[in-house]
Amino acid sequence: MSSKRFRQAATLLDAKTPYPLDRAVTLLAQFPPVKFDEAVALSVSLNIDPKKTDQVVRGTVTLPHGTGKARRVIAFCRGEKELQAKEAGADAVGAADLIEKVQGGWMEFDVAVATPDLMRDVSRLGKILGPRGLMPNPKAGTVTDDVAKAVKDVKGGKVEFKMDKLANIHFVIGRRSFQPQQLVENGRVAMEAVARSRPASVKGHLIRGITLSSTMSPGIPLKTEGLEADAAEES
Repeated sequence: MSSKRFRQAATLLDAKTPYPLDRAVTLLAQFPPVKFDEAVALSVSLNIDPKKTDQVVRGTVTLPHGTGKARRVIAFCRGEKELQAKEAGADAVGAADLIEKVQGGWMEFDVAVATPDLMRDVSRLGKILGPRGLMPNPKAGTVTDDVAKAVKDVKGGKVEFKMDKLANIHFVIGRRSFQPQQLVENGRVAMEAVARSRPASVKGHLIRGITLSSTMSPGIPLKTEGLEADAAEES
């Protein structure tokens, strides 16, 4: 059952007509507000078979204006790299002690990075971190010897995206309190990053459709014409 606010927003929207990103952002701002600063997200439907291992879509993108949420980062490292990670802004650093703390149920973080030499030990946390999407991964840039850069990147707006079991990608590109141009720039960068992540084995278009929405709003369909061609020219 939809709320009165949701139904009111839906009357402003032609759900069958894809909108340019800038118009969609303007429309979103016209939806009735709620009492908190809603997250604004993209939902991307992909034209791939999620059962095929050579068609996994994942990657990272640095949003020029961040997501609007301070992200808590921990670093599994030892020695001088602990100091480097702390200076870069890590919220917690350590090796065996930090692994034990997480094993004990401590989960007050949003991203975990690790140096390669500690991954054998960190892998013991797979059952805890894996289901939450928090396991450090080289493809996401979170397993690296340069932990300071990894921490700075995350704090600076770098986010990971990965398709789910239904071949969809969902990720936050800002908050409703952002200036419209900030959402447009974040959204454009995010959409292009998904388009560039196209697996070589995919035939036809990678992207079936994209919608823009806030936490409590209906989805606004976005135009995708030219998006994949532009991304191919840039890569």
